[in-house]
Amino acid sequence: MPPAAETPAAAEATPQVAPAPEATAVRAFAERLRLPGLVDVHTHFMPDRVLKKVWAYFDSAGPLTGVEWPIAYREEEARRVELLGEFGVRAFTAMLYPHKADMARWLNGWAVDFAHRTPGCLHTATFFPEEGAGEYVEEAIGAGARVFKAHIQVGGYDPNDPLLDPVWGALADAAVPVVAHCGSGPAPGKHTGPEPIARLLARHPRLRLIVAHMGMPEYTDFMALADAYEGVMLDTTMAFTDFSERFAPFPADALPRLRDLGDRVLLGSDFPNIPYGYLHQLESLERLGLGDEWLRGVCHGNGARLFGLPDPGR
Repeated sequence: MPPAAETPAAAEATPQVAPAPEATAVRAFAERLRLPGLVDVHTHFMPDRVLKKVWAYFDSAGPLTGVEWPIAYREEEARRVELLGEFGVRAFTAMLYPHKADMARWLNGWAVDFAHRTPGCLHTATFFPEEGAGEYVEEAIGAGARVFKAHIQVGGYDPNDPLLDPVWGALADAAVPVVAHCGSGPAPGKHTGPEPIARLLARHPRLRLIVAHMGMPEYTDFMALADAYEGVMLDTTMAFTDFSERFAPFPADALPRLRDLGDRVLLGSDFPNIPYGYLHQLESLERLGLGDEWLRGVCHGNGARLFGLPDPGR
Protein backbone atom coordinates (compact mmCIF):
# COMPACT_ATOMS: atom_id res chain seq x y z
CA MET A 1 0.00 0.00 0.00
CA PRO A 2 1.49 3.43 -0.90
CA PRO A 3 2.16 5.97 1.87
CA ALA A 4 -1.10 7.56 3.00
CA ALA A 5 0.04 11.08 2.17
CA GLU A 6 0.67 10.18 -1.46
CA THR A 7 -2.92 9.32 -2.29
CA PRO A 8 -5.94 11.63 -2.46
CA ALA A 9 -8.57 11.62 0.26
CA ALA A 10 -10.84 8.59 0.09
CA ALA A 11 -13.95 10.44 -1.00
CA GLU A 12 -11.99 12.18 -3.77
CA ALA A 13 -11.40 8.81 -5.41
CA THR A 14 -15.18 8.29 -5.60
CA PRO A 15 -16.72 11.75 -5.97
CA GLN A 16 -20.39 12.24 -5.28
CA VAL A 17 -22.64 12.68 -8.28
CA ALA A 18 -24.00 15.93 -6.89
CA PRO A 19 -21.54 17.57 -4.47
CA ALA A 20 -23.02 19.80 -1.77
CA PRO A 21 -22.89 23.55 -2.50
CA GLU A 22 -20.15 24.06 0.10
CA ALA A 23 -17.93 21.40 -1.46
CA THR A 24 -18.50 22.90 -4.89
CA ALA A 25 -17.48 26.34 -3.62
CA VAL A 26 -14.34 25.03 -1.89
CA ARG A 27 -13.26 23.17 -5.03
CA ALA A 28 -13.98 26.25 -7.13
CA PHE A 29 -11.64 28.26 -4.88
CA ALA A 30 -8.80 25.78 -5.54
CA GLU A 31 -9.58 25.55 -9.24
CA ARG A 32 -9.52 29.32 -9.64
CA LEU A 33 -6.00 29.29 -8.19
CA ARG A 34 -5.07 26.37 -10.50
CA LEU A 35 -4.33 24.10 -7.56
CA PRO A 36 -4.55 20.29 -7.63
CA GLY A 37 -6.24 20.46 -4.22
CA LEU A 38 -5.60 21.76 -0.72
CA VAL A 39 -3.04 20.73 1.90
CA ASP A 40 -4.44 21.28 5.39
CA VAL A 41 -1.87 20.82 8.16
CA HIS A 42 -4.29 21.31 11.06
CA THR A 43 -7.26 18.95 11.10
CA HIS A 44 -8.32 16.82 14.06
CA PHE A 45 -8.93 13.09 14.09
CA MET A 46 -8.59 11.11 17.31
CA PRO A 47 -10.23 8.22 19.14
CA ASP A 48 -13.97 8.76 19.32
CA ARG A 49 -14.22 8.99 23.09
CA VAL A 50 -11.39 11.53 23.20
CA LEU A 51 -12.91 13.65 20.45
CA LYS A 52 -16.27 13.67 22.23
CA LYS A 53 -14.53 15.09 25.32
CA VAL A 54 -12.95 17.77 23.13
CA TRP A 55 -16.36 18.62 21.72
CA ALA A 56 -17.79 18.78 25.25
CA TYR A 57 -15.09 21.33 26.10
CA PHE A 58 -16.04 23.50 23.13
CA ASP A 59 -19.72 23.13 24.00
CA SER A 60 -18.87 24.75 27.34
CA ALA A 61 -16.40 27.26 25.90
CA GLY A 62 -18.87 30.14 26.09
CA PRO A 63 -18.78 30.33 29.90
CA LEU A 64 -15.02 29.73 29.87
CA THR A 65 -13.99 32.25 27.22
CA GLY A 66 -17.06 34.41 26.69
CA VAL A 67 -17.35 33.09 23.12
CA GLU A 68 -19.90 30.53 21.95
CA TRP A 69 -18.24 27.77 19.93
CA PRO A 70 -20.67 25.51 18.04
CA ILE A 71 -18.99 22.58 16.25
CA ALA A 72 -19.70 22.94 12.52
CA TYR A 73 -18.83 19.36 11.53
CA ARG A 74 -20.11 17.17 14.36
CA GLU A 75 -20.14 14.05 12.19
CA GLU A 76 -19.03 10.45 12.45
CA GLU A 77 -15.39 9.80 11.54
CA ALA A 78 -16.10 8.30 8.12
CA ARG A 79 -18.24 11.26 7.14
CA ARG A 80 -15.57 13.73 8.27
CA VAL A 81 -12.98 12.00 6.08
CA GLU A 82 -15.49 11.98 3.24
CA LEU A 83 -16.11 15.71 3.63
CA LEU A 84 -12.42 16.53 3.27
CA GLY A 85 -12.40 14.48 0.10
CA GLU A 86 -15.41 16.38 -1.20
CA PHE A 87 -13.61 19.64 -0.43
CA GLY A 88 -10.65 18.48 -2.53
CA VAL A 89 -8.25 18.33 0.42
CA ARG A 90 -5.33 16.39 -0.94
CA ALA A 91 -3.50 15.85 2.36
CA PHE A 92 -4.49 16.46 5.96
CA THR A 93 -3.41 15.63 9.50
CA ALA A 94 -4.84 13.87 12.54
CA MET A 95 -3.93 16.41 15.22
CA LEU A 96 -4.31 14.51 18.49
CA TYR A 97 -2.82 15.33 21.86
CA PRO A 98 -2.73 14.13 25.47
CA HIS A 99 -3.75 16.20 28.48
CA LYS A 100 -1.95 13.96 30.96
CA ALA A 101 0.83 11.39 31.26
CA ASP A 102 0.47 7.76 30.07
CA MET A 103 -1.77 8.78 27.20
CA ALA A 104 0.49 9.75 24.28
CA ARG A 105 1.76 6.25 23.43
CA TRP A 106 -1.83 4.97 23.22
CA LEU A 107 -2.84 7.88 21.00
CA ASN A 108 0.13 7.22 18.75
CA GLY A 109 -0.93 3.59 18.37
CA TRP A 110 -4.38 4.71 17.28
CA ALA A 111 -2.84 7.21 14.86
CA VAL A 112 -0.78 4.51 13.11
CA ASP A 113 -3.94 2.56 12.33
CA PHE A 114 -5.86 5.68 11.28
CA ALA A 115 -3.14 6.76 8.85
CA HIS A 116 -2.91 3.28 7.32
CA ARG A 117 -6.66 3.06 6.70
CA THR A 118 -7.20 6.69 5.66
CA PRO A 119 -5.88 7.79 2.27
CA GLY A 120 -4.78 11.40 2.34
CA CYS A 121 -3.83 11.39 6.03
CA LEU A 122 -0.35 12.55 6.97
CA HIS A 123 0.56 10.14 9.77
CA THR A 124 0.44 12.26 12.92
CA ALA A 125 1.83 11.57 16.40
CA THR A 126 2.13 13.37 19.72
CA PHE A 127 3.94 13.40 23.07
CA PHE A 128 3.86 14.58 26.69
CA PRO A 129 6.66 15.40 29.17
CA GLU A 130 7.07 12.02 30.86
CA GLU A 131 9.61 9.27 31.28
CA GLY A 132 10.05 7.39 28.00
CA ALA A 133 8.79 10.22 25.80
CA GLY A 134 11.95 10.28 23.72
CA GLU A 135 11.70 6.52 23.20
CA TYR A 136 8.10 6.48 21.96
CA VAL A 137 8.67 9.55 19.78
CA GLU A 138 11.54 7.74 18.06
CA GLU A 139 9.26 4.70 17.70
CA ALA A 140 6.60 6.89 16.06
CA ILE A 141 9.14 8.38 13.67
CA GLY A 142 10.31 4.89 12.80
CA ALA A 143 6.69 3.88 12.17
CA GLY A 144 6.38 6.65 9.60
CA ALA A 145 5.05 9.65 11.50
CA ARG A 146 5.20 12.68 9.20
CA VAL A 147 4.13 15.38 11.67
CA PHE A 148 3.67 15.74 15.45
CA LYS A 149 1.26 17.75 17.55
CA ALA A 150 2.21 19.56 20.77
CA HIS A 151 -0.61 21.26 22.68
CA ILE A 152 1.14 23.35 25.30
CA GLN A 153 -2.08 25.01 26.39
CA VAL A 154 -4.09 21.83 26.99
CA GLY A 155 -1.13 19.85 28.29
CA GLY A 156 -0.18 22.65 30.66
CA TYR A 157 3.52 21.92 30.33
CA ASP A 158 6.66 23.94 29.75
CA PRO A 159 8.14 23.01 26.35
CA ASN A 160 11.55 23.34 28.01
CA ASP A 161 10.82 20.56 30.51
CA PRO A 162 13.99 18.39 30.60
CA LEU A 163 11.83 15.32 29.96
CA LEU A 164 11.21 16.71 26.46
CA ASP A 165 14.86 17.27 25.54
CA PRO A 166 15.16 13.87 23.81
CA VAL A 167 11.87 14.54 22.01
CA TRP A 168 12.98 17.85 20.51
CA GLY A 169 16.36 16.37 19.67
CA ALA A 170 14.79 13.43 17.83
CA LEU A 171 12.41 15.68 15.90
CA ALA A 172 15.22 18.05 14.92
CA ASP A 173 17.48 15.20 13.83
CA ALA A 174 14.73 13.59 11.74
CA ALA A 175 13.54 16.97 10.35
CA VAL A 176 9.96 15.99 11.21
CA PRO A 177 7.76 19.04 11.76
CA VAL A 178 5.75 19.60 14.92
CA VAL A 179 2.59 21.72 15.03
CA ALA A 180 2.59 23.49 18.39
CA HIS A 181 -0.35 25.28 19.97
CA CYS A 182 1.82 27.69 21.87
CA GLY A 183 0.03 31.04 21.54
CA SER A 184 -2.23 32.33 24.29
CA GLY A 185 -5.49 32.14 22.34
CA PRO A 186 -8.31 31.47 22.78
CA ALA A 187 -7.39 31.34 26.47
CA PRO A 188 -3.88 31.66 27.94
CA GLY A 189 -2.13 28.78 29.64
CA LYS A 190 0.64 28.72 32.23
CA HIS A 191 3.33 28.17 29.59
CA THR A 192 1.81 29.74 26.46
CA GLY A 193 3.22 32.77 24.67
CA PRO A 194 6.40 33.39 22.67
CA GLU A 195 8.93 33.37 25.53
CA PRO A 196 8.99 29.60 26.23
CA ILE A 197 9.21 28.88 22.50
CA ALA A 198 12.03 31.40 22.07
CA ARG A 199 13.98 29.58 24.78
CA LEU A 200 13.22 26.23 23.14
CA LEU A 201 14.44 27.39 19.74
CA ALA A 202 17.60 28.83 21.23
CA ARG A 203 18.42 25.30 22.41
CA HIS A 204 17.07 23.47 19.34
CA PRO A 205 17.50 25.91 16.43
CA ARG A 206 17.02 23.21 13.75
CA LEU A 207 13.48 22.35 14.83
CA ARG A 208 10.81 22.43 12.16
CA LEU A 209 8.21 24.13 14.35
CA ILE A 210 4.81 25.06 12.93
CA VAL A 211 3.15 27.66 15.15
CA ALA A 212 -0.56 26.85 15.25
CA HIS A 213 -3.14 29.62 14.82
CA MET A 214 -0.39 32.03 13.66
CA GLY A 215 0.49 32.28 17.36
CA MET A 216 -2.81 34.00 18.14
CA PRO A 217 -2.95 36.57 19.71
CA GLU A 218 0.84 37.12 19.86
CA TYR A 219 1.04 37.16 16.07
CA THR A 220 3.96 39.52 15.60
CA ASP A 221 6.08 37.92 18.32
CA PHE A 222 5.83 34.54 16.62
CA MET A 223 6.43 36.09 13.21
CA ALA A 224 9.66 37.49 14.66
CA LEU A 225 10.69 33.94 15.62
CA ALA A 226 9.97 32.87 12.03
CA ASP A 227 12.23 35.68 10.87
CA ALA A 228 14.96 34.47 13.22
CA TYR A 229 14.73 30.71 12.62
CA GLU A 230 14.50 29.15 9.17
CA GLY A 231 12.59 26.11 10.45
CA VAL A 232 9.77 28.10 12.06
CA MET A 233 6.52 28.16 10.12
CA LEU A 234 3.00 29.34 10.93
CA ASP A 235 -0.37 27.79 10.18
CA THR A 236 -3.44 29.88 9.45
CA THR A 237 -5.83 27.94 11.68
CA MET A 238 -8.79 30.20 12.56
CA ALA A 239 -6.71 33.33 12.03
CA PHE A 240 -8.23 36.17 9.98
CA THR A 241 -11.75 34.71 10.25
CA ASP A 242 -14.69 36.81 11.39
CA PHE A 243 -14.90 34.63 14.51
CA SER A 244 -11.29 35.24 15.61
CA GLU A 245 -11.10 38.84 14.51
CA ARG A 246 -13.67 39.67 17.17
CA PHE A 247 -11.33 38.83 20.05
CA ALA A 248 -7.84 38.50 18.49
CA PRO A 249 -7.60 40.76 15.42
CA PHE A 250 -4.54 40.37 13.24
CA PRO A 251 -2.70 43.74 13.08
CA ALA A 252 -3.13 45.32 9.67
CA ASP A 253 0.37 46.81 9.77
CA ALA A 254 1.82 43.27 9.96
CA LEU A 255 0.40 42.21 6.59
CA PRO A 256 3.58 43.12 4.65
CA ARG A 257 5.57 40.86 6.99
CA LEU A 258 3.03 38.11 6.46
CA ARG A 259 3.42 38.45 2.70
CA ASP A 260 7.21 38.24 3.02
CA LEU A 261 6.88 35.06 5.11
CA GLY A 262 4.65 33.53 2.45
CA ASP A 263 6.75 30.43 1.82
CA ARG A 264 6.47 29.49 5.50
CA VAL A 265 2.75 30.02 6.00
CA LEU A 266 0.64 26.86 5.79
CA LEU A 267 -3.09 26.32 5.51
CA GLY A 268 -4.69 25.10 8.71
CA SER A 269 -8.41 24.93 9.42
CA ASP A 270 -9.09 23.16 12.77
CA PHE A 271 -11.66 21.01 10.97
CA PRO A 272 -14.01 19.68 12.34
CA ASN A 273 -13.84 21.80 15.50
CA ILE A 274 -14.72 25.11 13.89
CA PRO A 275 -17.78 27.31 14.47
CA TYR A 276 -18.20 28.20 10.77
CA GLY A 277 -17.95 26.54 7.37
CA TYR A 278 -14.64 25.34 5.90
CA LEU A 279 -14.90 27.80 3.02
CA HIS A 280 -14.75 30.78 5.38
CA GLN A 281 -11.07 30.12 6.28
CA LEU A 282 -10.19 30.21 2.59
CA GLU A 283 -12.21 33.36 1.94
CA SER A 284 -10.58 35.00 4.96
CA LEU A 285 -7.14 34.35 3.49
CA GLU A 286 -8.17 35.67 0.10
CA ARG A 287 -9.53 38.92 1.47
CA LEU A 288 -6.15 39.74 3.01
CA GLY A 289 -5.27 40.90 -0.50
CA LEU A 290 -1.80 39.34 -0.57
CA GLY A 291 -2.24 37.97 -4.08
CA ASP A 292 -2.83 34.67 -5.83
CA GLU A 293 0.81 33.57 -5.71
CA TRP A 294 0.81 33.92 -1.92
CA LEU A 295 -2.50 32.05 -1.71
CA ARG A 296 -1.23 29.22 -3.92
CA GLY A 297 1.74 28.71 -1.65
CA VAL A 298 -0.29 28.82 1.56
CA CYS A 299 -3.13 26.59 0.37
CA HIS A 300 -1.04 23.95 -1.37
CA GLY A 301 2.53 24.60 -2.46
CA ASN A 302 4.19 25.17 0.91
CA GLY A 303 2.60 22.11 2.50
CA ALA A 304 3.23 19.93 -0.55
CA ARG A 305 6.90 20.91 -0.47
CA LEU A 306 7.23 20.40 3.30
CA PHE A 307 5.79 16.89 3.14
CA GLY A 308 7.27 15.90 -0.19
CA LEU A 309 3.91 15.27 -1.86
CA PRO A 310 4.25 14.06 -5.45
CA ASP A 311 3.26 16.31 -8.31
CA PRO A 312 -0.18 15.01 -9.36
CA GLY A 313 0.43 16.28 -12.88
CA ARG A 314 3.24 13.81 -13.47
